[in-house]
Amino acid sequence: MELIGRKTEVNLLENSLESNLPELIVVYGRRRVGKTFLIRQFFKDKFVFYTTGIYQGTKQEQLSFFNRQLNAYASGAYPLAKDWFEAFDQLKHHLSHCKSKNKVVFIDELPWMDTPRGRFLKAFEIFWNSWGSSRSDLKLVVCGSASSWMTNKFLKGKGGLYGRMTRNIPLAPFSLSETEKLLEKQGIRWNRRQILDCYMTFGGIPYYLNLLQKNLSLDQNIDALLFAPSAQLKNEYDFLFQSLFSQAETYRAVVEILAKKSVGLSRQEIVSSLKQLDGGGLTVVLEDLCRCDFIRKYSAFGKKERESIFQLTDMFSLFYLRFVKGYNGKDPNHWVNMMDSPLQNTWRGYAFEQVCLLHIPQIKKALGINGIQSDISSWHYKGAKEGAQIDMIIDRRDQTINLCEMKYSSAEYEITKNYNEKILQRRELFRKQSKTRKALHLTMITTHGLLQNKYSGDIQSEVTMDNLFEG
Repeated sequence: MELIGRKTEVNLLENSLESNLPELIVVYGRRRVGKTFLIRQFFKDKFVFYTTGIYQGTKQEQLSFFNRQLNAYASGAYPLAKDWFEAFDQLKHHLSHCKSKNKVVFIDELPWMDTPRGRFLKAFEIFWNSWGSSRSDLKLVVCGSASSWMTNKFLKGKGGLYGRMTRNIPLAPFSLSETEKLLEKQGIRWNRRQILDCYMTFGGIPYYLNLLQKNLSLDQNIDALLFAPSAQLKNEYDFLFQSLFSQAETYRAVVEILAKKSVGLSRQEIVSSLKQLDGGGLTVVLEDLCRCDFIRKYSAFGKKERESIFQLTDMFSLFYLRFVKGYNGKDPNHWVNMMDSPLQNTWRGYAFEQVCLLHIPQIKKALGINGIQSDISSWHYKGAKEGAQIDMIIDRRDQTINLCEMKYSSAEYEITKNYNEKILQRRELFRKQSKTRKALHLTMITTHGLLQNKYSGDIQSEVTMDNLFEG
């Protein structure tokens, strides 16, 4: 199968393969994002050893599978190792006798192999530090979805593997452009608004997108995958957290708190809502969720780093918590029968805002400012009479600020007299409260552009859904 996107990641892997140095390559990211597929597609038949951890497997089960894989590649009869130290000694013996120019070893779902009291990590450290790191022909790729484990042991850990990683490859969900290419490859011919709706439901997660059936409409696919009695993704949300995080309930609690507040919450507000977790523990949880692309951390305009806001941005979680969790109905056509309901329309408006926030480079390119340094933030004002907010502010180095309004609609968006007055008042309120002297440009980001009328002239710049699909 052909790789879609992943140009940066492929370039890093190519460089590692061509280098004359030993390589310890760490690939991590949200479950279902395509880590294993990327590695297997890039290296194809170059592996001299490949194994994977077993979810919730015992130490003995992990060792047994490792042994079967080793014997399959070695065409030999290595006895079942009594522990991981012996298992890695056997792997060293096998690699020492391989004739390949580059010895590519892939260990997938590494965290699952690290069972309690199994001493796996210590054996792995000794294998790499005492032998692998001196072999210029060894390219060792390790992969894992368990974000906290990968972070603590490789990215930030202070143990024997600290500073030993040669390449760090975080894998993010697909963009709209990559999603469109994947759907085309599957023979799905939807228009861009349908693809946008698909993205707002499943996010850019290749595994979910590959489950879509080309003979069904998007709405029928949503019913089949999430609402039907035997829906394949009905329990996905729970499994997602269990497989990613050792303290799944805590991570899920943070996500579900953020799901209730569209603009996000500060750290202190999260602490107040949780009533149990603070200090370093919460820091780790928030960092892990950011690293796995579940949430984003951003600053309100003019605020300091310590006043950062955390916002849920994982599209699948947003959809699941809004519509699937707690649904006990038996209607296999539940989503189709909700079509264009107020609840659906409210969700689309909010989800579109999140999609825009995930496509900042495309927005800047459409505005012709991708080469200008800029900061992205939001702004909230709580006045005595009425509050105001701007969900996306692009504060540019060229003395200009784009105040962005994001609107989802099925046709060209019409600016009415009342709405025009509202955004003009909001602009002037922002100018007054921020005390900025920069030029303020009103920017509309819409699905199908603006309907030209006597009010649309107050908008300095436009971005459409098609712009978000730029590669």
